[in-house]
Amino acid sequence: MNNKILIYQIFTRLYGNRNTTRKKWGTVAENGSGKFNDFDQKTLKHLKKLHFSHIWYTGVIRHATQTDFSDYNIPRQHPAVVKGKAGSPYAIADYYDVDPDLAEDVDNRMKEFEALVTRTHKAGMKVIIDFVPNHVARQYHSIKKPKEVIDLGEGDNPDNGFDPQNNFYYCPGCSFEPMFDLRMGVNTGRPEEEVPEEEYTEFPSKATGNDHFDNHPGQNDWYETVILNYGIDYWTGYGHFEPVPDTWHKMTDILLFWASKGIDGFRCDMAEMVPAAFWAWATEKVKYRYPDIIFIGEVYDPNQYRRYINSGFDYLYDKVGMYDTMRAAICGYGAARNITYAWQSTNDIKDNMLYFLENHDEQRIASDFFAGSARKAIPGLVASVLMQSNPFMLYAGEEYGEKGMDEEGFSGRDGRTTIFDYWSIDTLCRVENGQLTAEELDIYQIHKKILGIARKEKAIDGDFYDLMYVNPSSPRFNEHGQFAFLRKNGNEILFVVCNFIGNAVDIDVKIPVHAIDFLSIPQKEFEAKDLLTDEKMRITIKGDCTVKMIVPAYSARIWKFSYRQTKK
Repeated sequence: MNNKILIYQIFTRLYGNRNTTRKKWGTVAENGSGKFNDFDQKTLKHLKKLHFSHIWYTGVIRHATQTDFSDYNIPRQHPAVVKGKAGSPYAIADYYDVDPDLAEDVDNRMKEFEALVTRTHKAGMKVIIDFVPNHVARQYHSIKKPKEVIDLGEGDNPDNGFDPQNNFYYCPGCSFEPMFDLRMGVNTGRPEEEVPEEEYTEFPSKATGNDHFDNHPGQNDWYETVILNYGIDYWTGYGHFEPVPDTWHKMTDILLFWASKGIDGFRCDMAEMVPAAFWAWATEKVKYRYPDIIFIGEVYDPNQYRRYINSGFDYLYDKVGMYDTMRAAICGYGAARNITYAWQSTNDIKDNMLYFLENHDEQRIASDFFAGSARKAIPGLVASVLMQSNPFMLYAGEEYGEKGMDEEGFSGRDGRTTIFDYWSIDTLCRVENGQLTAEELDIYQIHKKILGIARKEKAIDGDFYDLMYVNPSSPRFNEHGQFAFLRKNGNEILFVVCNFIGNAVDIDVKIPVHAIDFLSIPQKEFEAKDLLTDEKMRITIKGDCTVKMIVPAYSARIWKFSYRQTKK
């Protein structure tokens, strides 16, 4: 087993839910909800056998919802400022609490989460949860904070639009008045009988979560959230960091609270919307007490990557770069050769980049909005997982080719699995009943093999050599549709060729003498084995050489060969 990190993202409310009612705009009573306890020993053992090292339990911290939990002394949220029946997991209602939908016994919901952490560790995997630093639900109020903690906004002076010691930004003298009928919802088809009778009021209005600083956000704004104040005066652009803003202290205490629960990492939502100075300050304090904890940042601006890594992040999303490039290659409107340019742009920070093909924000590969077929993504999966030693993340259901083509309610039919509605995931329900199609089972087995190679092969911890520069387009190689590289560690070599097009190709792949010298590969004949198919082939490595092979449609060859090392 090598050190490759493989993260399995689970939308916790959906993963274990086996209710197949799937009523549009359905309540939790109608459509059901997954629970912490769904992750029993059997389930976790299954995920471990899929070779995952980490599980990201998405949507753990309590967020705004339209479901009434007032019988448990949980404040109700006004439905006009909640997106969907279940609510967005990124509209946090209490940083010190967990989502009651996820508990069998609501009064003991935190104990159930703590038990989940323990079970996951016993199964040999680590736990990641969300940390949402940029914004909270409009009606944020903590009922579970420690007694000594002063709640967010409790000490604010709302007469000041900006004050470096306020937790929120305000619109003094102005009520919250969005530019649409808040009661009817936004482009959601909310049933008329569910339109709230009582209007939502907020005075003075707080600034909205996506940096909307007046009192009338539009329908495309994050109107259900309010932005937190980290000491940036957005009217002047100046940062007021001395004395340390109050929000810095409170949010660092929240990080320490969750770290004390035994979790192993935070996936930090919209990290680049929070000043890097805060992250440097907070991550240092958290890692001092919990040195093994990791921080994963959702950062989309490549110009900011190095700044946030230097501020304490271990890994960053490589979305505007590798994901976009890989998606283009999978869909055929971008060349496979562009993968080279994508990794080269972050080569100095390659170990800090997190690769993925799906997550809760992106469209499902098999949806009509992406590739229309999970099989088309297999070469992209091979390249994403095996090309470098950095982490890779897979979204639950991706391994079966989940389509994400449901019309759930607030989410609508958009090729994504909803994060706003009570729902269940089709493939995850059918796998329980042995009802997967032959194609879905095959997709699963391919994923299992590729993930196993990523975790088991020691070459994945070794050197990488991109072969594209010596394999330009020719009658025997198509740089638009194929991508080739080598990996080597010690005496073991992986020779990988990915085929992004829909027919098998009979190609020649050049290996230059520079690669042989750089990787210290002996010049001789090797017997190679394809780790995907178990086929064998003789490969002669000598000078500038060419290897002939047939690569199946939408697939790859992962040739492994090795040699006996002589002791010095």
